Amino acid sequence: MTELRIRLRPVAQADRDEFLSLMRASATLHEPWIAPPRTGLAFEHYLRRVNREDHEGLLLCLKDSGRIVGTINLNNIVRGSFLSASLGYYIGADYAGQGLMREGLELVKRYAIGELGLHRLEANIQPDNQPSIALVRRAGFAYEGDSPAFLYINGAWRDHQRWVYVHQRQSLMPDTPRWFQRRTP
Repeated sequence: MTELRIRLRPVAQADRDEFLSLMRASATLHEPWIAPPRTGLAFEHYLRRVNREDHEGLLLCLKDSGRIVGTINLNNIVRGSFLSASLGYYIGADYAGQGLMREGLELVKRYAIGELGLHRLEANIQPDNQPSIALVRRAGFAYEGDSPAFLYINGAWRDHQRWVYVHQRQSLMPDTPRWFQRRTP
């Protein structure tokens, strides 16, 4: 594998201006697929959501400059016997089509499985969003089915396709995260 051009890091309050500038400049790329934060108030809501225990907001940043190029969110993280999360992701228009989101998905898969101990990642994508479908296919996700009127985006309930990545863990291995291992009294 070639050396990665990006790294992941949690989104923070200090990212507000750079993040919003990138999202505003990328509005035509994102519509009608997703409505990322584009105002200060929307960013504050986003930051509160991704700082909850069941969400994580991870920025994709260029390794050489640290510049934000996009984000991948782990949403609705479920522990216990499900060990699952749904993904939300978007890249800046100037960085689209360069393979950076593909690199980001690989890093997020490693993080979600290795650090968070998740078993299943789900990407819900509108059927006409062919670039996103091609992206998850390349990242090893499999088509699982259709979800009619699944998410409310840009003023309408949108149909989605469910694409999943399932980590094939045979049993609890020594590398199982500590939070998942049975506690002894």
